[in-house]
Amino acid sequence: MFDLPVETKKQRRTYTKFRKELIRQGFLMMQYSIYIKSCLNKESAQGTINVVKKFLPKDGHVRSIIITEKQFEKMIVLVGEEDKNIELLGENRTIEF
Repeated sequence: MFDLPVETKKQRRTYTKFRKELIRQGFLMMQYSIYIKSCLNKESAQGTINVVKKFLPKDGHVRSIIITEKQFEKMIVLVGEEDKNIELLGENRTIEF
């Protein structure tokens, strides 16, 4: 999950670069500024966090949380529809936000 400033041209470039690198690393957009990635286990999820730390922007806020597939399945969509990208995550995986 991230909230990056986008007021200047430089900040917008930083935002775009960060977002594109998340996608290159296999993340899917769940909502604006919320990206998820399926990992085989907690160790893999921690490894992914370590990779993301290498390309963090200087400004803004970036947060991560690791949840299991079972916890993820308990999420309830209150408004809107489930994104088709979520189906790509597979079963019995750890989800990283």
